[in-house]
Amino acid sequence: MAAATPRPLSAAAAPVRGDGRTLRRLLPYLWTYRWRVVAAVVLMVAAKVATVGVPLLLKELVDALTPLPGLSPASSGLVVVPVGLLLAYGGLRLCATLFAELRELVFLRATEGATRTIALQVFEHLHALSLRFHLERQTGGLTRDIERGTRAVQSLISYSLYSVVPTLIEIALVLALLGTRFEAWYVWTTALALVLYVAFTVQVTQWRTGIRRQMNELESASQTRAIDALLNYETVKYFNNEAWEAQRYADSLERLRRARVRTQASLSLLNAGQQLIIVVALVAMLWRATVAVTEGRMTLGDLVMINAFMIQLYLPLNFLGVLYREIRQGLTDLGRMFDLLERECEVRDAPHARDLTLDRAPDVRFEGVHFGYERERAILHGVDLVIPAGRTVAVVGPSGAGKSTLARLLYRFYDVGRPGDDDAARAAAGRITVEGHDIRDLTQASLRRAIGIVPQDTVLFNDTIEYNIRYGRPDATDEEVCEAARAAHILAFIERLPQGWKTVVGERGLKLSGGEKQRVAIARTLLKNPPILILDEATSALDSANERAIQAELRRLARDRTTLVIAHRLSTVVDAHEIVVLDNGRVVERGRHAELLAQGGRYAHMWALQQSDTQGG
Repeated sequence: MAAATPRPLSAAAAPVRGDGRTLRRLLPYLWTYRWRVVAAVVLMVAAKVATVGVPLLLKELVDALTPLPGLSPASSGLVVVPVGLLLAYGGLRLCATLFAELRELVFLRATEGATRTIALQVFEHLHALSLRFHLERQTGGLTRDIERGTRAVQSLISYSLYSVVPTLIEIALVLALLGTRFEAWYVWTTALALVLYVAFTVQVTQWRTGIRRQMNELESASQTRAIDALLNYETVKYFNNEAWEAQRYADSLERLRRARVRTQASLSLLNAGQQLIIVVALVAMLWRATVAVTEGRMTLGDLVMINAFMIQLYLPLNFLGVLYREIRQGLTDLGRMFDLLERECEVRDAPHARDLTLDRAPDVRFEGVHFGYERERAILHGVDLVIPAGRTVAVVGPSGAGKSTLARLLYRFYDVGRPGDDDAARAAAGRITVEGHDIRDLTQASLRRAIGIVPQDTVLFNDTIEYNIRYGRPDATDEEVCEAARAAHILAFIERLPQGWKTVVGERGLKLSGGEKQRVAIARTLLKNPPILILDEATSALDSANERAIQAELRRLARDRTTLVIAHRLSTVVDAHEIVVLDNGRVVERGRHAELLAQGGRYAHMWALQQSDTQGG
């Protein structure tokens, strides 16, 4: 399977996504709730019919209150005020609000359901993406894209169904009433104002889109910079660079401030132009209607009705510009989140992939494995490695030799080969098998269920110690969790804490020492109880006394399991069934500890250096 070349996350570098494509991507999520959509549309039309009916009844009321010939205004009003019209007027206003509220209640489940589905799919898809993506991503900008995209789903649905479409329906109804009751001049004036308004709004908004996009990118950049500095809090402190980080953040905020000023200035220009078009049209229509009333061609009720119609149109039209801008921005934000959702998985299950089922410890083989994180730089060159079932094989070598890469490939964080390889190149890059099965033919979930790892750099969730240990097997009993902690020699430490098992470990486990974090990682893996075990510098952060105790426990854990040990300190692997020495991605030596010492090669040289360092210390 050819790996997809990662696309940049920056919106500036990514191809512009069309609004139509984004809407087509959104519609299937709403189609799941199609009956609610239909009901919401019916209620929306009913609400707008009631809204348009209000000025009609207001006209009848005003005309009914016009003094009759020969009667004083007071007595005429007392005689002819129709109680039914007043009740109908109040009823229509109530119905307009009632239908609108019912529409929101009916469609709420569709809105929230679509938002939940999209957000969950993005979350699951991000976890399905390869390790390469997560090493390249910028956490702050990514979280902002997801936050904006999730919010955009709700805003797009609510703005379109609750504001834009109802306004268009109301415009159509008002134009129809003006055309049937009065001269065509009113219709053409209203239509011309609407056309000018929409054209002006679209043109200016398109101009503003570039300004708004730049502001969003600067906002994401400043957020990313702040989060990155906070995540690396200790590093900032180590080098006394608080002022440096503050200055970098201040520069980002200053650029963001200037972008926001430009955005607000363009918004003010847009609002002023919209108001000018609406006010000119409104004054022209009221002037024409006033002349008609004085000439007796229209009643006072007609004048009131036209004014009421224009006010009803004026308010949503005034807001229509804001809606258009928000919808365009929502489409942009949602498009960026869909880009994340549509990003191809570099490592994916084959169509014929099957679950890995094991009833004993399997054998693991690396057969002529070639690999590179980048196409221009190879890391492994034809590595052959066999870990027999139930045996322990240690891999040692200098930094950068490719030791941890073996663990990542076995976990299938990456596939063998290099980015951009075609199928033939992939086939020539070797393979990794578990119990004779090429891991590319297995489902990733079943493969990873069979593997447990104690990493060198332990990262914990910002939750309790109990949660972090139980993460190895969430359905484990309290007794099993306690036993795993005891085996990892951390139980006594936990029981001494004021809050015990409920102690929160902090962001990435920063409230614990390196050794304490590593023992939590060991307990977590002990709880998982996997048939394949990877120990990646599993005791590097421990003191000598604890290291000896944990090493004994790890040897017990590795018994009857297929174990890959990645080590820098050679004293931790002297009991391995085989030791493999890697150098520049190639196997240069292999054998047991005594055999390698007798050869007097690279391993013997490394052993001598470490022994002299220990004696010197």
